[in-house]
Amino acid sequence: MSVIRAVPIGVGHYLPARVVENAEFEKWLDTDDAWIQARTGIQRRHFAADGELTSDLAYEAALDAIKDAGIEAADIDAIVLATSTPDQTFPSTATKLQAKLGMTSGFAFDLQAVCAGFAYALTTANALIVAGQAKRILVVGAETFSRIMDWKDRTTCVLFGDGAGALILEAQEGDGTTKDRGILSCDLQSDGTYNDILYVDGGVSSTQTAGVLKMQGREVFKHAVTKLASSGETALKKAGLTADDVTWVVPHQANLRIIKNTAQKMGVSMDKVVVTVQDHGNTSAASIPLAMSVANKAGTFKRNDLLLTEAIGGGLAWGSIVMRW
Repeated sequence: MSVIRAVPIGVGHYLPARVVENAEFEKWLDTDDAWIQARTGIQRRHFAADGELTSDLAYEAALDAIKDAGIEAADIDAIVLATSTPDQTFPSTATKLQAKLGMTSGFAFDLQAVCAGFAYALTTANALIVAGQAKRILVVGAETFSRIMDWKDRTTCVLFGDGAGALILEAQEGDGTTKDRGILSCDLQSDGTYNDILYVDGGVSSTQTAGVLKMQGREVFKHAVTKLASSGETALKKAGLTADDVTWVVPHQANLRIIKNTAQKMGVSMDKVVVTVQDHGNTSAASIPLAMSVANKAGTFKRNDLLLTEAIGGGLAWGSIVMRW
């Protein structure tokens, strides 16, 4: 039976020029490189320059993905941009990206699910393509989390970085089997009762300020491993596949211990897991497409490889996608 699949045709990323090594935090925090690496696996991250906006990062990643796909910006019908650090309260950062790309048609909108944002954005883009609303969609994750850090909190400010990643999906016909290229299944979940373990203490309606990030690290860790493993298994079951079928896991790059424990819980060897957290830190919604792009440029992915992506963020919100490259 012929079906429409959302197939990846191009991927790209962008990282700000400024690289911040762990040692830099020693200047004002009671911490050091060994402490940070032991607890997170992070060695360095990138911070946006003064005046460098989330839309600027998104634009560079989009250009990289467009080049990789061998198309023009005018060939894109829609933009779905996942971010928790938009340029403005409104309009959307996606429409700013649309303008920067010179797109004069189609539609663009932001989506906010924090670190799970790209999983939510991919699921949304897949639904739009399957429904016939668009033929080609630029899916972007872009963040400038350095703008919402509490620089006195050593447990959180060392974790995050800035960056952007982009993936272009195109409507193509498939046979309706697990051998099809493109997105095969999606699983999304959320539970708002966990709001207080990971949040930003500001907002337009509540405080009229941007606020800074607050996190109960141990609680987040506990939920992350169980929920990510469960979601990944659910997505694979929906696709009619198992963990043994997975070629590569591309997880949200939050913490190396979470990545390792989730892989172990799912019975997946770390040899099959793409890891970039050491160089980028947690880039929230950007982390999955950023890791995808880095791996793709390194020649890691081959056509028809089966990829599993999984992410969890504030909300709590989490989800997984099964995709054949």
